Amino acid sequence: MIRYPYRKHNKKSDADKNNKNSSRYLKIEAHLETNLQQFKELTSNSPDFLIRRFSLRLKADVPAAIVFLSSMVKTDMVNELVMKSLLSHPSAEVAAEAKSAEELFSRIQSHALELGEVKECDDWNSMMEQILTGYTIILLEGCEKAIACGTRGGEARAVAEPTTHTVVSGPKEGFVESLFTNISLIRRRIKSSDLAIEMFKVGNTSLTNVAMLYMKTIADQSVIDEVRRRVKSINIDAIFESGMVEEMIQDHYLTPLPTIYNSERPDTISSNIMEGRVALIVDGTPFVLVMPTVFAQFFQSSADYSERFSMVIVVRLIRYISFIILILGPSLYIALTTYHYEMIPTPLLISIMAQREFVPFPAFIEAFILEVTFEILREAGIRMPRVGGQTVSVIGALVLGQAAVEAGLVTPLLTIVVALTGIASYAIPAYNMATAGRLFRFAFMLLAAFMGLFGITLGLIALIAHMNSLRSFGVPYMAPFSPFILENQKDAVLRLPFWMMQERPKSITSTNQKQMKDGSASSPSNETTPQEGGAQGASGEGE
Repeated sequence: MIRYPYRKHNKKSDADKNNKNSSRYLKIEAHLETNLQQFKELTSNSPDFLIRRFSLRLKADVPAAIVFLSSMVKTDMVNELVMKSLLSHPSAEVAAEAKSAEELFSRIQSHALELGEVKECDDWNSMMEQILTGYTIILLEGCEKAIACGTRGGEARAVAEPTTHTVVSGPKEGFVESLFTNISLIRRRIKSSDLAIEMFKVGNTSLTNVAMLYMKTIADQSVIDEVRRRVKSINIDAIFESGMVEEMIQDHYLTPLPTIYNSERPDTISSNIMEGRVALIVDGTPFVLVMPTVFAQFFQSSADYSERFSMVIVVRLIRYISFIILILGPSLYIALTTYHYEMIPTPLLISIMAQREFVPFPAFIEAFILEVTFEILREAGIRMPRVGGQTVSVIGALVLGQAAVEAGLVTPLLTIVVALTGIASYAIPAYNMATAGRLFRFAFMLLAAFMGLFGITLGLIALIAHMNSLRSFGVPYMAPFSPFILENQKDAVLRLPFWMMQERPKSITSTNQKQMKDGSASSPSNETTPQEGGAQGASGEGE
């Protein structure tokens, strides 16, 4: 059963319910100048709000106007496909045949415009939504409707290599801040009519476009309905980032672990859609959300499917080991040097005690100071200018570490442990999972300081129990480990050859399990040469 926590902010307020009484929901006036004056008032005479007046020939000149935001349209489309179409000689003849403003409106809509996207607006709400998203509005004197022409444009970042999910081999394209560009990047990879796209307006004021993508023949209908319901239930003034949507629709709040996966790689999102997941693209951000999500998904990289499976198995094991080092490295040092001396080999113990002889702080305080210093350097390296940021952070870590050791504040061994812990966090492909591991690290340090290995054991039991209690849109977070699904182990910790992965993850979808055609999943070792096949055929005929 899909669990969805109750949210007070998702209930529509009385002000929202009565919003339809505002002027934005009024009908469009038949008088052109009244409409244009209303436009000016609603946009506060914004400098990028432009009005172009002209006349169309009926029995007498009919005043008309186009209205658009210059910062949101392609000016060439407005000039060539709207104005030139309306004022050209053939269009003038079409307009002259009309007997009324309504008939003129219909003829323009069906015969005069050389555009692929033309909509009709009959109230102020729909008309303002269109103009704020880059449409050009055509208004006629004596007509209580408007024509919205698709002229979306404006400045946008070009498609470039992803900055966070980088790979050595594989596609180099990354999502951008344009919703329709991101949809096209997925369309290029999934050329199927089964790819369904639903559009939503999220944010009472920002009216941010959100697209939901899924495969109709693969994704579970219950998951699709639940994602749709949660997105529609968002009640907030503005949405500017996919992280805001993620926080509003996720199953669990009181956990540092991410329960919704995000990526800026079109190939990663496309492969997740083909596995039966649902993707959410938010206009204005290059990070696309994917749900349902499982724990193992955060340790998979796009490069895993571009390299040989034997190497990928080793790399994935290293990632899981890195996560264990990330959360347990400093805490094991604290526990062993504070409570469990007998577990350390004697030569190493003598060396550690000699190093700690002049250190004035206990192991926990010592480790805490170094970890906080490392986190400060990490954040400073991210915020500093790209030219020297990484260099300053690396040099700063070396200089501060060496100075702290020489000053007798920390031991050299702990400096090595903290450095190894920090490096291990970068081995995890998903940044949000690495961040969660960094938070757990401090909790385990505290447990180790008070209870030693016993406290670490209790913390691990609590962490595993917590992870098993999580759900992502009804799917167990720890699948396919708990519940254990043998068939899905082929692409969890390990990554077996493609010819062995014939089925989609059972925890994600149950409607269309087969992802490989019959006869194409045979092992290469079982394939026969033409000579062997011919001999077998002759033998069969002889029999």
